[in-house]
Amino acid sequence: MSTRGLGALVRHPAYRQGVLDMFGTSVGVGAWGLVTGVSMVKSGMSVPMAIFMSLAVYAGSAQLTVIPLMAVGAPLWVVWLTASCVNLRFVIFSSLWRSYFAHLPLRRRLAVGYFSGDVIFVAFMKRYPQPTPHPEQVPYFWGAASINWLSWQVPSITGILLANVVPLSWGLGFAGVLALLGVMLSMLFDRATWLATGVAMTAAIAAFALPLKLNILVAIAAAVAVGLIIETVDRHLRKPEVLLVPAESALPPEEKKHVQDGDVVPLREERHP
Repeated sequence: MSTRGLGALVRHPAYRQGVLDMFGTSVGVGAWGLVTGVSMVKSGMSVPMAIFMSLAVYAGSAQLTVIPLMAVGAPLWVVWLTASCVNLRFVIFSSLWRSYFAHLPLRRRLAVGYFSGDVIFVAFMKRYPQPTPHPEQVPYFWGAASINWLSWQVPSITGILLANVVPLSWGLGFAGVLALLGVMLSMLFDRATWLATGVAMTAAIAAFALPLKLNILVAIAAAVAVGLIIETVDRHLRKPEVLLVPAESALPPEEKKHVQDGDVVPLREERHP
């Protein structure tokens, strides 16, 4: 992006709105990043490798999940499988992002994929609940993404550089858990997410005795299964709306998606001579 284009993006009102919407969670994200940075070095990872992981992976939950596994020398397949399961939610996120950003060039979509995150997704969907692209959505996303990226990377790299002077007696692990809970609670907005979270918590506690922290995988599998079951049941119970389509007009693209999802039943007018 050129300097002129970047300046226009930053000056866009939607960009500033995205920044403002993310300020509420930036403190929690920063605390989470600080804890993750300290944890990476305390687990035995070198400072350059920890900084590389923070910048390249940029996935707090996956990083915190695999760090204990790496510290105890868990098999590589366990580390990869755990990280993949933790990040499965991004597959769902990306399928929803497609409705808004499918028209962008590939390199810009790849950038959206790297900078997207849980809190950004929630804020974006609250602001733009209808899955139709609008010009202000791209600036809004980059406003939210920029503040979220800085809120994570600056504390994370600070924690990496200062890990050896930060005593464990400060209880940063507990602070990180509280920060993570705050971010997670902001994402629970309907019955399905609350129920899936409750099932995941129960499964994690019930399977706590499993080695290599495999209880995390059990919790993720249970939550995904419950979410899919709830979505299937809701889809069967939900009565589709009837959409009256004029006789000589085509069905709009956004309505075609609703028809494919089973939310709308098209009824075309008939014209008699």
